[in-house]
Amino acid sequence: MEYTHLSEFEIRPGTLSIWTAELPEYAWQPDDRPLTSVHAGYCAGVDPADPLPGRGRWIGTAFEMDAPFDAAAWRETLRRWHARHEGLRTTVDASARTRRTAGAAELVIAEQPIEGLTCGAEINEFLRGALELRLSPLVWPHCLAATVDHPGTADFTVLIAADHSVLDAYSQAILILELRALYTESVAGLPARESATFGSAADFAVLERAAATALDPAGPAVTTWRDFLADGSMPRFAPHAQRPVEAGLPQPSVSRRVLDLAELERVETALDAVRHRLSVAVFAGLALAHRERFGGGGLRTVMPIATRPDLRWLESMGWFVNVVPVDIALDDTDDIAAALDHARAALRRARTAGDASWNRVLELLEVAETPRFGVSFLDIRVLPGYELVADLRGRTLRAESYSPDEVFLWVVRAADGLYVSTRYPAGFPPEVMDEFLTAFGHALRAITAGAAAPADHTAAAGYALTPSAAPDRGSDPLAGAAQVG
Repeated sequence: MEYTHLSEFEIRPGTLSIWTAELPEYAWQPDDRPLTSVHAGYCAGVDPADPLPGRGRWIGTAFEMDAPFDAAAWRETLRRWHARHEGLRTTVDASARTRRTAGAAELVIAEQPIEGLTCGAEINEFLRGALELRLSPLVWPHCLAATVDHPGTADFTVLIAADHSVLDAYSQAILILELRALYTESVAGLPARESATFGSAADFAVLERAAATALDPAGPAVTTWRDFLADGSMPRFAPHAQRPVEAGLPQPSVSRRVLDLAELERVETALDAVRHRLSVAVFAGLALAHRERFGGGGLRTVMPIATRPDLRWLESMGWFVNVVPVDIALDDTDDIAAALDHARAALRRARTAGDASWNRVLELLEVAETPRFGVSFLDIRVLPGYELVADLRGRTLRAESYSPDEVFLWVVRAADGLYVSTRYPAGFPPEVMDEFLTAFGHALRAITAGAAAPADHTAAAGYALTPSAAPDRGSDPLAGAAQVG
């Protein structure tokens, strides 16, 4: 599953409708459950008068439903979805920055047919503009849906887009099969599946804020961050490579397959032999590529991780994300074997900050700067039905960003290989990013070369791997899909 812009998702011609949840004002009630630390900080940085509140902020998912379009069944699908997830029925009092929540009894789903717009490219352009205009962290609904009916092929395209405050990357991925199941149930007139794993994001916020309040300034999490920020600033990705450009330009986006499936499986086999996980290899490869292309001592970045503390929130819609620091120090002679060991140690250090709200930690450290360079990793195979998602053309989407200095990379272990997506400032030369991503692929392939190198040619090959002292089954900051934003 690629993580791309909506503009990179080809929409086939069809009939477009926008679907919006509606609630009467009397349905909304004050809710004394807090916002999570990241949610509160995010809303505090939003200008209520911004005419394009969704610009650079929304995230979403697009896929093709493998069934004919039934408007009544789709309306019921969205109603059930909003009824199931309290996080979709909660909002922020813009003046007091407190929570308001509504029950599901009064909820209706309104359809807005968009007449005279059937060309896929024009639909795409229209949707991009509508999402920037209509999605806000301060104004409910925070989620919009669109459908494009394709009568000739008896299927339809679905777009779900939301402000980031009510959706995270894991939610983006799992909602495809959830909506497909709800639609199938609605068409057949069956009740929706019940589960104890659709826990409320607002209930999670209670736990998160209590833990944030209890953070010890001298504890391991704060110490990890303090050491990471010892030079006084957040890491940046090759700032010296940027060129001056006019303000307000959209960031370029790149998505490519770094390793095909055969290459990736050979790498994974080599990693199994030396007891390293693929996530460790990804960060080791990025560190080597960064050293090769930009010099310096390896890689300093932050990593988004999922913070769903137990099964109650396994299938929830919400923003369950923390950020941890990753510092991989390399010297000039470190090869891939050494880089793997350094990366594993760095990810283990990052685990000490996994349960500590990064917003609260930075507050304790009196650091106002926010992360400008981040790396996320997801092994899509942990998602239920991941192979069907590919058949449905499932794509996770992000809004175009206009940041002059942010660089983010998303690495995905997909069913057919390893993919990397990135966005970077308009002033960053595309050929430099291309060279960096190419070096990343070369570093990963070196793992296979190392596994094949005879032991007595270690020095000449520079890649020979030897088993780690202990299995690396706990080297990820969190298991499976945890490393997503």
